[in-house]
Amino acid sequence: MQTPLELNYHDVDRSEWSENLIRERAHRLERYSDEIVSCHVIVSRPHHHQHKGNPFKVTIEVRLPRNRRLVVNEEPAIIEQESKLSVVINSAFDAMQRRLSKTGEHHRRDALTPSEEENRALVVRLFKEEGYGFLRTVDGREFYFHEHAVLNDDFPRMAVGTEVRFEPSMGEQGPQASTVRIVNKPGERETSETADREDVPVDWRSKP
Repeated sequence: MQTPLELNYHDVDRSEWSENLIRERAHRLERYSDEIVSCHVIVSRPHHHQHKGNPFKVTIEVRLPRNRRLVVNEEPAIIEQESKLSVVINSAFDAMQRRLSKTGEHHRRDALTPSEEENRALVVRLFKEEGYGFLRTVDGREFYFHEHAVLNDDFPRMAVGTEVRFEPSMGEQGPQASTVRIVNKPGERETSETADREDVPVDWRSKP
C-alpha cells in the first residue's frame, strides 16, 4: 500500500480492538492486489439505526492506479440485537476481497504461506437459522464464524464436518474466523489431518 491506512470513526467510540482488527484486515488486502494505492475505512452509526439492534456501518474505499476505485458499504439488512461490530468489519473486508478478485486485481502470491496452510479446520457446530457456527483446528482450537465471513455465499452449503480454510482474528468475544472458504464437503475426501479425528462425523469418511 503506497499510503498509510486512513481510518475514521463517526458517532462510534474508537477502540483499540476494532482499530487493530481493521488494520490487520487492511494489511491482508495486499495479498489480493499489490497495486493498492490507498485504503480508507469509515466506521459509522447511521441515524436511522439509533434505536435498533445494530447501529454499525463500515465503508471501505480502495484506490488503485489509473484512478480506479472500489467501494464497499457494509450495513446488515437484518438488524439483530446480538450483532457485533466485529462481524460488520469482517463482512465488509470479505466483500472487498471478493471485489478485488472479480475486477481482476487478484494477484495472489505464488504459493500459500505456512500460516495459511495451517489454518484449516472442520465445522464442529452449526446454527444455520441463527447464521453462525464454530470451527475446530487440528490442534484443538475453536473459532466462531458468522455466515457473512463465508466466501462465495457458501454458508447454506455447510454442514458439520465440512473442511474449510480461514483467516484467524480476535473479536470482541474471543477468537473468530474470517474469509472462510470451503475445502471439502462431508463425504467427498478425508485428509491425513482428519482421518483419525474422533470428532469427525461418520458421513465425513470417504466411501470405499
